[in-house]
Amino acid sequence: MELNGKRVLVVGLAKSGMAAIRLLHEFGAVITLSEARARDQINELDQLNAYGVTVCGQQPEDARQGFDLCIKNPGVPESNPFIQALRAEGVPVITEIELAFQLAKPQHYLAITGSNGKTTTATLCYEVIRAAYPEKTHLCGNIGTPLCDVILDENLLNEEGHYIVLEVSNFQLINIDRFRPEAATIINLSPDHLDVMGSLEAYYKSKTEVYRNMEGDDFFLINADDPVLAEYLEKYPVRCKTAAFSLERADTEVCLRNENICIAGEDVVPLSDIHVVGRHNQQNVMVAASLAKYCGVPNETIRKAVSEFKGVEHRIEYVREWNGVKFYNDSKGTNTDATVTALKAFDKGVILLAGGFEKGLPMDDVKAHMGCVKQLIGYGACGPRIVRETVGDKGIVVTTLDEALAEAVKIAEPGDVVLLSPTTSSFDQFRNMEERGEHFKELVNAL
Repeated sequence: MELNGKRVLVVGLAKSGMAAIRLLHEFGAVITLSEARARDQINELDQLNAYGVTVCGQQPEDARQGFDLCIKNPGVPESNPFIQALRAEGVPVITEIELAFQLAKPQHYLAITGSNGKTTTATLCYEVIRAAYPEKTHLCGNIGTPLCDVILDENLLNEEGHYIVLEVSNFQLINIDRFRPEAATIINLSPDHLDVMGSLEAYYKSKTEVYRNMEGDDFFLINADDPVLAEYLEKYPVRCKTAAFSLERADTEVCLRNENICIAGEDVVPLSDIHVVGRHNQQNVMVAASLAKYCGVPNETIRKAVSEFKGVEHRIEYVREWNGVKFYNDSKGTNTDATVTALKAFDKGVILLAGGFEKGLPMDDVKAHMGCVKQLIGYGACGPRIVRETVGDKGIVVTTLDEALAEAVKIAEPGDVVLLSPTTSSFDQFRNMEERGEHFKELVNAL
């Protein structure tokens, strides 16, 4: 990719936009930033000025400036009229991940996507591989650190052969071109992002982009327990080597055997060494351990790293025990399948706090898994609908998360679990799911 003197437009700033600008500047691009915010609201303006970045708006005429390339922030919808105007002008649109991939030296890319479990699985995969290659393993992508930053900060414009564990969202996959991971997986598929994607077909298809360019000896790991994934693998076939994992079957390359996670006939991780709660985490360990073995990590190293793993913040995160009641923060439960997964981790006595931004997701699956729930408390924009469509008059509806926790404390008895697992995003009352989770933990720790 030749960038020196090329006119490149970055649409949307945030972390990934700023990271792309850093890398573009390194290669001598003439950079324009398109931002919905006014100039005086951009905190990074001094840094942008130092890079010689021109700032423009997002009107149709702004798209008609003869740009050679556009780097789109994943948070900007493909349906955005400004993006459509750029495409009408024939401007190629890619993401920050694609930019970094094309500019860096060859690396070992491991891409992890799916509707749920991405962050836990990617983090564990990183920890296991890092235990074997401590100076050459990096975690980035949707998890919070842009790939462009890693490429610059770890000198990957000059060094090759590092292990890059990428958590990738469907929004990051929509605009890939040549991005080709060496190993990848789609952990699962369940409804999400209907408010942006418009249909389940579009959402599920976007996930399959992770393996579109994979071929030959590349390695794709298949969840044999997911019928939706099976349907989309048939529609969009994988063209590289594959292996399957399963919690239910014993005939897959990765399975449960004699209370162990077995990979290619070897007992690799005893279930007793897994300290994160829930059956879904056994699946996450299967994926991370399988990808690590593909990278040549010895069994003993895998087992030790798994046994030391305590989980990921905001994902069924244990907060504290108070008066015999345990509190868990699952703010990362931003869709219904994530909440179902959290509910499956407990047998009984759950006081569920659910609500937030209205994404329009159906609640049928949550309703079918309410057996362990002692009380449902709905809050926020979609709280009333969650209660109405799951437990009806038996539920409690409040306005804020603070009120929801206060109600839970009134009801909770020793042995109960108070679980924040919202089923949806946080944007009605919080900037993001991290802020929501931190607020919940502050409330709990103040009891």
